[in-house]
Amino acid sequence: MGSGYQSFLRNSYWILRHGKSIPNQTGVIVSSLVRELVVYLSDYVCVWQENGVLEDYQLASDGVEQARVAGELFLKELRENNIGLENVCICYSPFSRTTHTAKVAASVLDIPLEPPQCKVVHDLRERFFGSSFELKSHDKYSETWALDAKDPFLQLEGGESVADVATRLTSALALMESEFEGCTVLIVSHGDPLQILQTIMNAAKEDGRSEGNDLVSRVEAVRLSSVLSQHRQFALDTAELRRLV
Repeated sequence: MGSGYQSFLRNSYWILRHGKSIPNQTGVIVSSLVRELVVYLSDYVCVWQENGVLEDYQLASDGVEQARVAGELFLKELRENNIGLENVCICYSPFSRTTHTAKVAASVLDIPLEPPQCKVVHDLRERFFGSSFELKSHDKYSETWALDAKDPFLQLEGGESVADVATRLTSALALMESEFEGCTVLIVSHGDPLQILQTIMNAAKEDGRSEGNDLVSRVEAVRLSSVLSQHRQFALDTAELRRLV
């Protein structure tokens, strides 16, 4: 990593896209946490049921094996760089497929998937593509990506724009920076969020226009259409592990 990158981050970061999931296998978009509100009037109880956290949409059997292999690769990197497991943290999206991936990876590392070493970070969740996309075919992704290339600030039918996702990922990273120091953090998230995270962090590393040297200032300086529209260049395969930046 370059010195500019090191100077505004207190930790080192790796990213891991979830393993092949049941939605990947069936070709269905599951991008929303909100499913429906169930009201039990007799007991005055309201329960939110959520698509993203349903077991129906966790890892497929192939994805479990992919997650295990990714965990072993990460462990190998840690050993080669003399990084002790006590200095490793895992932060993951609340979706069932990312939680499942994080659980498998943590098992390989032999660390508990619980605070303070591991934690759910809500802002690492999947990009919401809009209610008209939910539970529809993966073929519809290309519609969003084509619009992203033209205007990454455009929200499609109530879904999140690239800029929206970039903002909450910056918040997620700022949270991790505030809670950990000198750690190696494994971020377990989804394809689009991790593409966007790589886009803004690579640009923030190289950009010299920010007057501040903090994370938020760096990212804000590169939160531009010309930068954000390029996120597909950083696409990851399922269970692909990369060093961030």
